[in-house]
Amino acid sequence: MSASVLVLDKVTKRFGDFTAVNDLSFAVPKGGVFGFLGGNGAGKTTSLRMALDIIRPTSGRIEVLGGPPARENAAQIGFLPEERGLYRLMSVMDTVVYFGRLKGMDGPAARKSALALLERLGIADRASAAVGKLSKGLAQKVQLATALVNSPRLLLLDEPFSGLDPVNQGVLEDVIREMARAGSTVVFSTHVMQHAERLCDRLLLLARGRKVFEGTQDEARAALPPRLTLTSRADPAGLPGVVSAARLDAPAEGWTRFEVALKPGADPGAVLESCTAQGFALRSFDIHRPALHEVFIHLVGAGQEIVQ
Repeated sequence: MSASVLVLDKVTKRFGDFTAVNDLSFAVPKGGVFGFLGGNGAGKTTSLRMALDIIRPTSGRIEVLGGPPARENAAQIGFLPEERGLYRLMSVMDTVVYFGRLKGMDGPAARKSALALLERLGIADRASAAVGKLSKGLAQKVQLATALVNSPRLLLLDEPFSGLDPVNQGVLEDVIREMARAGSTVVFSTHVMQHAERLCDRLLLLARGRKVFEGTQDEARAALPPRLTLTSRADPAGLPGVVSAARLDAPAEGWTRFEVALKPGADPGAVLESCTAQGFALRSFDIHRPALHEVFIHLVGAGQEIVQ
């Protein structure tokens, strides 16, 4: 039995002549937040649906919570689909309770959990309203509550931030952190890199159904060398570890600001030590870590539909 809560091992999924997922392998460890990142059409939704046994892989092995995907896992899993869909004539409370009952909860427990979630999401005052009468944003909160009602061990969120305004995106980020702190493992797919930067312990980058990276954010950023911005009296291009130095503005009183590109593996601290050892006059020295958006473009290439 694996220590990971979700494993895909050499999984491929074809739809006719189209390969949506291509020889994909990764493992999600227990606890924390795992980001499933890639542009539209990268294979994120297909992979999550295979993990839920909604569709079956063409080849490869999938393991969920220590066993093969099965409907019997529903009581321990929460799922927020990318394409939202609720019963429009049911009330908000009845909808969340209904999904709790589907996941094996008894009525009183489902209602207690539903009420707490509606309070947390700021929609308890709409508990008796019909879902069809809600705005899109409020309906998405109800859908989120249906995914959380059973306090799942594994929470799968497919593009959960889509359609939410910035305030409610912040609420959802807080909920994801709370679930992880409470012991759930959260896996969410997104093409918006900022959410991943703020939330993920580990992440997977997908492109055209293939894995291009799996690991921590620091490991991802290590794929690109850091950049420096420094202000000096001399051109830093000759310093050890420096590839190039571009002037950012005209000299002022003998000082010029440069953007410096480093060689792969170069240590910015070593560059600073070289400046000191060589008597290289500095007025400022700033290190800029690459953003996940830059890493994604570097690993995948331009043309993918992603958002910074």
